[in-house]
Amino acid sequence: MRILHFDCSMGAAGDMLSASLLELTEDKSAALERLNAMGVPGVRFEAEPSVKCGVAGTHLRVTVQGEEEGEPGRDHGHEHEHEHEHEHEHEHEHEHEHEHEHTHEHEHSHDHAHRSMADIEAVVEALNVPAAVKAHVREVYRLIAAAESAVHGVEVSEIHFHEVGSMDAVADVAAFSLLLHELAPERITASPVHVGSGQVRCAHGILPVPAPATALLLRDVPIYGGQIRGELCTPTGAALLKHYVNSFGPMPVMVPEKIGYGMGKKDFPAANCVRAFWGREDDSTDEMYSLECNLDDMTPEQLGYACQVLREAGAAEVYTQPADMKKDRPGAVLKVICRPDRRRELAELMLRHTTTIGVREIPFRRYVLTRRIETVETPYGPVRKKISSGYGVEKEKYEHDDLARIAREQDLTIREVLDRLR
Repeated sequence: MRILHFDCSMGAAGDMLSASLLELTEDKSAALERLNAMGVPGVRFEAEPSVKCGVAGTHLRVTVQGEEEGEPGRDHGHEHEHEHEHEHEHEHEHEHEHEHEHTHEHEHSHDHAHRSMADIEAVVEALNVPAAVKAHVREVYRLIAAAESAVHGVEVSEIHFHEVGSMDAVADVAAFSLLLHELAPERITASPVHVGSGQVRCAHGILPVPAPATALLLRDVPIYGGQIRGELCTPTGAALLKHYVNSFGPMPVMVPEKIGYGMGKKDFPAANCVRAFWGREDDSTDEMYSLECNLDDMTPEQLGYACQVLREAGAAEVYTQPADMKKDRPGAVLKVICRPDRRRELAELMLRHTTTIGVREIPFRRYVLTRRIETVETPYGPVRKKISSGYGVEKEKYEHDDLARIAREQDLTIREVLDRLR
């Protein structure tokens, strides 16, 4: 299984995540040409070498009409979407390190118009990317819009994005989505997300870190603060992780083949980067979880139905074990074995379909043989055979459904069918 793991120990921004994927490509220049050919209005991508704490990586510079989006107090130099209902002042941070205030027209002759969510979706629809990529870009931006809508207390349709910031965000989301589409991982994981600490200044005033929209986007995602002052995770970075990542936690056991370093703009005591690990899972072991609960007040019919629901929802194994409960009541321990990305949904189903008020979660690893299916031609028609191998062992087993079919057709027992096939 091809796996992609993001190390977010210094947070995540859209440009940093995209730059980490750009470093994983076979031909960075060709990939950059494809990004610039997407057709985000007025946007140009440039890959710049960057070194943080002695580690070399790539900074993905995104300009809109020649201007790079940046705001005072923003550690990664990224967009901050917000609602606008009237003429107001904008603040920007420029390379010559001074701040100024202006209304919609200013000395750079840049039209600071605003775009609605419908405008953004029209831009996405016109992108020169596969339909699947467009669908992902729309979903990620809808997450951002929904978070901003909740923060400002207005409908999504009333949210308007500052044009430079919105195009910067569309560019980041589209770049990440296209590069990920081309990489095509089978599983995406990420570490808990470092959000930073302190406060950040935006057009609405001074806000706590993580900013309100970022905090909403990171619901149900493991996050933490720390001693580093500043906003390490941006709304766009949070939305990309929320949409794409299958599970958050420690790096899974994997065999890395490439490591990409996506660099931020600011310098900190720690290397300001997102690391992307690309490789394959160790075929010899699987990372799994056991979900367990004790039950002593369910009928066999009710428990049987719960087990059926859990199997249909994607559990690898579901079974019960008899056990003595409180007050010497006979009961059962319900155990559900699943992969990491399924455990939350399955735990919720256990709470819904059983009488338990709590579910235990136990991570573990299992050793597995590599499995394949071969079809063997026999006098009774094709029969599938499961072959498992590894650790110096090889095992073969005919599929039971095929054996049962032959037994019914030939009026034989399963044992007789096996003897004839051998």
